Amino acid sequence: MRIDKDLVAASATPLVLGILAEGDSSYGYAILKRIRELSDGDLEWTDGMLYPLLHRLERMGQVRSSWQTSDAGRRRKHYSLTDAGRAALADRRGQWAVVSEALDRVWQQRTPIAPTRVVGP
Repeated sequence: MRIDKDLVAASATPLVLGILAEGDSSYGYAILKRIRELSDGDLEWTDGMLYPLLHRLERMGQVRSSWQTSDAGRRRKHYSLTDAGRAALADRRGQWAVVSEALDRVWQQRTPIAPTRVVGP
């Protein structure tokens, strides 16, 4: 299914904050992989989408980064949530709940439309 870029943009911050809330820290490729897993492959982010968002969240104090070395000896920049990031995630969850409930109400008033899966670009 093709996801509209406006929806991808609107969901980017809560997705990344939510993923970081799942564990101690994560690095870019692991975050991209988790987004793909959570969306059953429907969201395919690029580095160019993720890293500017991570840098913005870091400037806002919601995420912190640190360089770590893997068991294989590769250095990776890991990201983790700060207390401000946890508060921002809680706020975003509340906002998304309101939007989701409103959409559910408006869509329940109409004949259900089955989602279609688009194959290809």
